[in-house]
Amino acid sequence: MASPLLEQIKDTLIVSCQAYMGEPLRHPETMAQMARACELGGAGAIRCQGLSDIAAIKGRVEVPVIGLWKEGHDGVYITPTLRHAIACVNAGADIVAIDATNRPRPDGRTFAETVRDLRAQCETLVMADCATIEDIRRAVEAGADVVSTTLSHPGAAIDCKMADGPSVDLVRQAVEEFPNVPVVCEGRVHTPADAKAAHDAGAWAVVVGTAITHPTSITSWFVDAIK
Repeated sequence: MASPLLEQIKDTLIVSCQAYMGEPLRHPETMAQMARACELGGAGAIRCQGLSDIAAIKGRVEVPVIGLWKEGHDGVYITPTLRHAIACVNAGADIVAIDATNRPRPDGRTFAETVRDLRAQCETLVMADCATIEDIRRAVEAGADVVSTTLSHPGAAIDCKMADGPSVDLVRQAVEEFPNVPVVCEGRVHTPADAKAAHDAGAWAVVVGTAITHPTSITSWFVDAIK
């Protein structure tokens, strides 16, 4: 049975509020304002990255905060070590998102070892960011509280199929294999129809980021359409 906090976000939209290096919106207060606006729009949780953003957003919203810490650009960079995960908890994250692929991590731990050692030091829930069904299987075995298709898209992990739209097939397969594990759909959810398709496939919740909180990308879609 899922925890009360996970039950709280069931059948909701999770909004990812993140800004990239060098962007005008990259500021904790700006992200906190964005998160609050999304909460007012009905978001059931906020996903965010970086200790300052986690702390600022946690102080602004009442919905659960999923925190992560990106460091680096290649390999495992989403909360890559135990140190990063503990720091996210200390910053205020209710759920810590961790790369759950089988790639080597900077501190030499496996995903399972990271989850074990994190739980030994902190009281937190763990979201496993996965690329494949094999990642999801390992994450469930490691005791992750929730699994997500976050890394199942071009450029984010090796062994992924190039595809448009969310990873609905992966969601469906994961839900069939693990009916008692919350499966979140994240990645390339760009329209309400995408979100509905993921929900209809059995997703516990659906994450939308770029299509709501990244005006540079949204503007470029309209510009490209006109061109």
